[in-house]
Amino acid sequence: MPNPEVSLRYPQFLVLSMSLPTPPPETVFFGGLPFGAIEAIKAAYGVVAQILDPPRDGYNLTMKLNLSKLPQDEELQYDLLEKVASLREVVLGAPLRVVLKHLASKKVAPDVDRLVALVHRPKESFFLVPEADKVTVVFPMRFKDSIDTVLAISFLQEFVEARRTAGLNNAPPCFWSPSPPLELREAPTEALSANSGFVTFVIFPRHVEGRKLDRTVWSLLTFHAYVSYHVKCSEGFMHTRMRRRVESLIQVLFSSPLALRFAYPASMDEKHLLSSSRAQWFDTPFFCKSSIEATLQVFPYNEP
Repeated sequence: MPNPEVSLRYPQFLVLSMSLPTPPPETVFFGGLPFGAIEAIKAAYGVVAQILDPPRDGYNLTMKLNLSKLPQDEELQYDLLEKVASLREVVLGAPLRVVLKHLASKKVAPDVDRLVALVHRPKESFFLVPEADKVTVVFPMRFKDSIDTVLAISFLQEFVEARRTAGLNNAPPCFWSPSPPLELREAPTEALSANSGFVTFVIFPRHVEGRKLDRTVWSLLTFHAYVSYHVKCSEGFMHTRMRRRVESLIQVLFSSPLALRFAYPASMDEKHLLSSSRAQWFDTPFFCKSSIEATLQVFPYNEP
């Protein structure tokens, strides 16, 4: 997340500092930035942005924005400010954009290795295999929580199956495998530890033509976040359903005369027992509401 600084003395200037995820050993940074990042910043922001060298302490990049040089047209202003808000995507996506731009011309980017590692999470990377007619993108999928791992595997398998539907024939081919694909045979061993398998996309020139390039770059850079979002939503949905199920069972228990007989003193007559209100039931020391809630707190589905 970029850190903004504004001076009351010079309100037309905005200073943005940004730190990037710690790169793993297989990822190479040049001057603390991915290759092509400086050129990408100049192309995205033009005369509005000035890169400060060296950056502020603790940051990979610091740049100074001159807001007085924003375009007069409101639509162009909005587009430029949207790019400012997407500074992380501009910087981290610079190498990917270079490779895919050359793919649009059916060429391989010069000075690019046969296997390119790009950082997208702290000490985690995904890989590109650039060729003249296609670019293969491989994501090692990792999750810390065991439940998230199981849900992610199930989601990714369904994700691959959805690609086979008739309406998605033009989408990039997608594959999932529990073991590293052959494209990663030259990758270091420590980069291949993935408890949720490997997802492979094959990008062809038709996927990066014109304005499709920006959308493809964004979709690839945010793919892990996209999967994480659906995993957490699925987990939250299941927790909600389980809580509702327990609540319905408790309501049945509250309406049971047998349960009331155990909860109230044995001397209470049947008529008084059945006419006891729900509030009275909760107030009994034998089976009170607080004890039910305390019991529910220890169930595993109640974990956040």
